[in-house]
Amino acid sequence: MVASLVRLAVLGTLAVQAVCKTVNTSSLLTYQEKPRVFILSDISNEPDDQESLTRYLLYSNQFKTEGLVASTSTWLRNEVHPEDMLQVINAYGDVTDNLNKHAPPDAQYASADYFRSILRSGPATYGMKAVGSNITLSDGGRLLLERLQSPSEKPLWVLAWGGTNVLAQVLYKIHQNYSSAEAATMRSKLRVYAISDQDDTGLWIRRNYPDIFYISSTHGWNQYGLATWIAISGETYYGKDEGGPNGTTVTHEWLRDNIQIGPYGSVAYPDYKFIMEGDTPTFLYLIQNGLGDSENPGYGSWGGRYTKVDPSAAVDYNHYSDAADRVVGLNNKTFSSNYATIWRWRDAYQNDFAARMQWTLPANISKANHHPVVSLNGSQELAPFKMTAKAGSTISFDAVGTYDPDGDHLSYNWFQYEEPGSDDWNVAGQVPALNFTTARHGQQVQVKIPASEDSCNGKGDNPSGCWLLHLVLEVKDNGVYPLTTYRRVLIQTTNQTISV
Repeated sequence: MVASLVRLAVLGTLAVQAVCKTVNTSSLLTYQEKPRVFILSDISNEPDDQESLTRYLLYSNQFKTEGLVASTSTWLRNEVHPEDMLQVINAYGDVTDNLNKHAPPDAQYASADYFRSILRSGPATYGMKAVGSNITLSDGGRLLLERLQSPSEKPLWVLAWGGTNVLAQVLYKIHQNYSSAEAATMRSKLRVYAISDQDDTGLWIRRNYPDIFYISSTHGWNQYGLATWIAISGETYYGKDEGGPNGTTVTHEWLRDNIQIGPYGSVAYPDYKFIMEGDTPTFLYLIQNGLGDSENPGYGSWGGRYTKVDPSAAVDYNHYSDAADRVVGLNNKTFSSNYATIWRWRDAYQNDFAARMQWTLPANISKANHHPVVSLNGSQELAPFKMTAKAGSTISFDAVGTYDPDGDHLSYNWFQYEEPGSDDWNVAGQVPALNFTTARHGQQVQVKIPASEDSCNGKGDNPSGCWLLHLVLEVKDNGVYPLTTYRRVLIQTTNQTISV
């Protein structure tokens, strides 16, 4: 307890350095849509599930959480532990009021009672043993079926941190008890992001229901070091891309000083055993910060980048697996790997976590940091800004209306994200390069679209053969824990005259 109080005092001192101005919560970054989320977790197998849940609840005002289910896995075969989820929820309940002082009026944090009301257990048995004609749905399975039967047309994101037998038993019952059309409609609502296969139901699901939108790294059994998600923090443990990411923010020491603090972090967030938060990429993928687009895994986000295993129209197979980015690491070496699709954003996602943990502290809100609000050509939306541009033309973007709720200094960085534009391993020399010049300290940019022989060379995904190019604006403040908001611009090139 004494150590926790010391850490709290240190972080309180750091927080005082922020701009001391009253924050109008109506000016904070808000969200046009809230993804529906349903979590399956083999919590208590090791500490990382509890760590991920602790972080998730700090982002939960961005989501419509519809289920928290304790599940099994190959590492926890015959027991489930919802009581450990409850421990985190109870600690969250002690700081919900503090969190809501840092949330916009239309995106408040739900009460701990709400999360308790959606807490369930999955079957306390391994994998396919929970699936069959004479097997009753678990409490977690019944809740998942209810969510799929909901009249909502919005996708339901099932985030699988352990095994997937809760989902498998529901799909089996749907196949048994509903018409083909009804079953297909319910499956069409599903979006799955699984942390590899951790029981024998994941492959069964993809084989029997290939139409389900399913993100999961593909590799040999238990060969987790090959999976994208390990890049959240695992470069040293797994020996992958060492020297590329900033390893200082995933150490026990950094977590102790910046995360395991106050009435929430000191209680809910345990020390990691192998790597920190292996399950967190599932919801970092859904974070609404202007970078990702959840319906397009190939675009890339804090949760990684994934492309279809088979993109051909001849095969109805909706499985997305690892893709690679080329990123210059801290050691000035270029890394081409699936891991880079996550660790390239590490400074941003770890600072974001630490800033949110500050919100849990019983301090005045003027001592906390809040996200920049990006305005691009007058639009403050977080969804990609889409436009069409003729080959060889020059287009302009204006972010002058961007502001920081705390009055912090903002820096502007424009970059072309090349990899989402192609399914090639090496995009260098493949994706047409955008040339751009900035003005007003980066608030304005002029972009030169490549000539038609490059923009419309027949290699683009568009039926016309013209390229879809990705331009990203990254806006970062200078708070104690600098916060970043993005805006992605999708430029569909064309060699046709555009009517204005």
